[in-house]
Formats: sequence, C-alpha cells, structure tokens
Amino acid sequence: MAERDRLPAPVEGLVLTHFLTVRDVVRSRAFYADVFGGEVVLAENPAIVKVANTWIIMNPGGGPTPDKPDVTLSAPEPGDSVSSFMNVRVADIAAFYEYAKERGARFLTEPIDRKAEIRCYMRDPDDYLIEVGQATGMLHGVYADPPATPES
Repeated sequence: MAERDRLPAPVEGLVLTHFLTVRDVVRSRAFYADVFGGEVVLAENPAIVKVANTWIIMNPGGGPTPDKPDVTLSAPEPGDSVSSFMNVRVADIAAFYEYAKERGARFLTEPIDRKAEIRCYMRDPDDYLIEVGQATGMLHGVYADPPATPES
C-alpha cells in the first residue's frame, strides 16, 4: 500500500496529474520511471509514477463507465495528428537529451534553439508527444518569432 504523501491525494486544495491511456502498462511505467527518473508509486490498476512535482497515471483503454457514459478511452493511433501533449521543462536540455537517448527515448529532432528556449520533441511508447524545453532567451526578454500566418 502506498503512503498518502506519495500519492496524488491532497489534504486540501488540488493537484494536477496527467492520465495516459496506454497499450502496455509495464512498458509505459518503465519508460516514465527510467527516462524521467520517476518513482513508481503504484505498479498497476492504475499505474502511478511520480515525476518531479507531478504524477503520471496510466491504465489500458476501456469502454464507458457510469461516471463517463458514452466515453471510450484508447491510446493514440500512430501519426502526426496531436490535440495535446506534455510539456517538460529541464535545467540542462543537452544533458537530458543524452540521458534520455541512452535509455531508448525516441526524439523527433535534436534540441533546436528557438530564441526563447531550446526545445525538442520525443515520443513515448504509445506515441504520445512530449515537448522537452529549456528556457533561455525568455529569461532575458527574448521570445520566439510569432507563428507564420497563411497567405490569403
């Protein structure tokens, strides 16, 4: 049994966690523990990994339940369409990038300097997109260029 202070169970107020629907709980739990240095709080049902100052909760998909009628949970399908992603901030992106690569993390690119930050993206075992960034220019009032607008 996990101790209350290791669980996302506040005595007052709230905490924000991130729930992932995963295909293989053991594989995903190991990824978040190994790559992000997380602490496995519960092994399964649901799996909970404490990473830094938050928790990642993982369970397989499933159909509707009484508290979420008409909602089916499923892991993302492979592809480029994404509606949300995790954003991880690190103190040293070069060190994190090498550390994570050594543990099998799949990055889309190497870290790229975007003026306000240096960032890159990676995929977890279920193809969830994760942005990893280090604040640089934004600490000194330098921000990224605005997104390009489509020409009419």
